[in-house]
Amino acid sequence: MDFQTPESWDTLRAGVRELCDKFGDTYWRQLDVDRAYPEEFVQALGKAGWLSTLIPKEYGGSGLGLVETSIVLEEVNRSGGNANAVHAQVYMMGVLLRHASDELKRTYLPQIASGDLRLQAFAVTEADAGSETTRIETTAVRKGDKYVINGSKIFISRVLQSDMMLILARTTPYDELEDKTRGLSLFLADLREVCDQLEVEPLRVMMNNQTNAIEFHDLEVPADHMIGDEGNGFRCVIDSWNAERILIAGECIGDGRWFIERAVSRANERVVFDKPIGANQGVQFPIANAYARIEAADLIRYKAAIKFDAGEACGEEANMAKLLASEASWEAANVCLDTHGGYGFLAEYDVERKFRETRLYTVAPVNNNLVLAYLGQRVLGLPRSY
Repeated sequence: MDFQTPESWDTLRAGVRELCDKFGDTYWRQLDVDRAYPEEFVQALGKAGWLSTLIPKEYGGSGLGLVETSIVLEEVNRSGGNANAVHAQVYMMGVLLRHASDELKRTYLPQIASGDLRLQAFAVTEADAGSETTRIETTAVRKGDKYVINGSKIFISRVLQSDMMLILARTTPYDELEDKTRGLSLFLADLREVCDQLEVEPLRVMMNNQTNAIEFHDLEVPADHMIGDEGNGFRCVIDSWNAERILIAGECIGDGRWFIERAVSRANERVVFDKPIGANQGVQFPIANAYARIEAADLIRYKAAIKFDAGEACGEEANMAKLLASEASWEAANVCLDTHGGYGFLAEYDVERKFRETRLYTVAPVNNNLVLAYLGQRVLGLPRSY
């Protein structure tokens, strides 16, 4: 095992940091106040090529791996930004690369790589189904050379900031299936052509995240825009989950390092009773403990990403990375807030903003309890709990 950091990773980090430095705390703080999308930042990130890292060079991308991609998102969050605004476009590339037809890849991947086209929305979750994805009720009915989609989705991010969207819909009634993981199909919809067939309701949530409830009204998608085979869409989605979990882990590690750096700075600078508060074990030890947990989660992140890039099975490592990194970043958030005391609740210190942002990842994109169930049942061989 080689724990030496490749020079290319250091160069990558430096490049992302240089770009992020142009979008400081004031930029992200004002976006949070306005609940606005970081359009200028996303454009800059795309122009620099950081959103096309997973796209092969033959399609105009960087042709890098998941390791490098997770580093990009980590550095965005470590800078004080929020990679949530762009991460879906990154991890959805795996779905297209592995399951889309050659024609779809030739048509859309170069446009995504150049920044001319945005694929930021992934419509899976429904109000009644929740985490039980095989229970979704949105339907897609074949009519000639098109599928007609009707139904509703919730907690679908960046619909209004995306040119295209992946949609998971039911093509076979649930009751007709012996294998409940079948009967769902995945579609690539061009949102620029279906404005009157899609109703979007923005939802205000606790952090600045462009979240929506959506309704499909006879939304038409060309039959050749199906990703993979009919009835196999759930498998295509599952195939993207490992990449998603690893990238989320990278974001959480970035958050955790931001919290630790801010906590250390505050603990060194804040003087109470004639000494820096960091000299007190009650302040110092929690920071040190949070640091240790972030570093441990980081190792699992790298193990998962390296196995993914090597084409090896990595479900165990990907789930552990997401679990450990999200819990470590949440611990670091609380430690940072405690270190700042009352000042941590002031918007100008940015701690409360990042505190709200990182809390999401213990719940989404998969609840950590479901990660524990996966590890217990699939890895340890314990009885099925759900």
